[in-house]
Amino acid sequence: MTTYIVRRLIQTVIMLVALSYVCFTLMALMPGDPVELMVQSNPHITSADVARLRSLYGLDQPSYVRYGNWVKTIASGELGYSRTYRIPISEFMPARLMNTFILSMASILVALLVSIPLGVYTALRPNTKFDYIVNFFAFAGISVPSFWLGIMLILIFSVFFGWFPAGGTTTAGIENSDIFTLTVDRLKYLILPTISLAYMEIGTFLRYTRSAMMESMRGDYIRTAKAKGLARKEIVWGHGFRNALLSLITIVTLSLSDVFSGALITETVFSYQGVGKLVYDATIGNDFNVAMVSFMISVGMVLLFSLIADILYAFADPRISYN
Repeated sequence: MTTYIVRRLIQTVIMLVALSYVCFTLMALMPGDPVELMVQSNPHITSADVARLRSLYGLDQPSYVRYGNWVKTIASGELGYSRTYRIPISEFMPARLMNTFILSMASILVALLVSIPLGVYTALRPNTKFDYIVNFFAFAGISVPSFWLGIMLILIFSVFFGWFPAGGTTTAGIENSDIFTLTVDRLKYLILPTISLAYMEIGTFLRYTRSAMMESMRGDYIRTAKAKGLARKEIVWGHGFRNALLSLITIVTLSLSDVFSGALITETVFSYQGVGKLVYDATIGNDFNVAMVSFMISVGMVLLFSLIADILYAFADPRISYN
């Protein structure tokens, strides 16, 4: 197992380097670098000032040279400087990461708590009215655009009923309150984005759980368990669900990275101050350093959760070994 993990970590590093170079090159080809934006905002700037600024930012060098300089900066522990926020990235990135982590984990937890029981129940009672209704809402969750769902949630629960705030992360000026007040305030701002993200994942988790559970319950080991006189609860959860868990592990772990990196639209719609909103603002404002750091975090999460999925296989199924 240790050898396998080390080999996968080496592959992860190589993949990160390759993808970061591709992303860096593509971003370098985008029109409108920081100096061009300065020229647009200051009509009195001279050509000498433009040349000096390009030399200062290294924009007069080839992309591979600029990439090497960026890698040296990252390797030294410095994430760079944000041109949009005018502070080092390391000062605000941890808070944004924590906000996105909380939103992602809350969404996955809600999706699992809803989809697993419904998926198992519909697999045991296929082609019933309840099964058709649940599958209808599952397909709706898979198909509905995330931005439309977010807007509908805001219109219904914020504008019409006024139960939850329409956007943001916390109420301004509440930082010095007690921990209970801060927690309740964060939950109010977290509910709608969590529902928006969770509903899209519920459909995927439910369909995979239902399909894997139906296949598992047709196995020979289920007939053997019934012949031995085991209780139905033990047959369903101890034998059927455990074998269906392998495919669910793959979907859940990969969905963790999808939710983490794919919260851009949801965070933007709800103005939730996470990494997704940060990527959007950095792209619109051509904040090169912030966009690259955010991209590396997203790619790293995808590769990390893929490794976690492979490791969890061995715990879920004793037949799997990486020795």
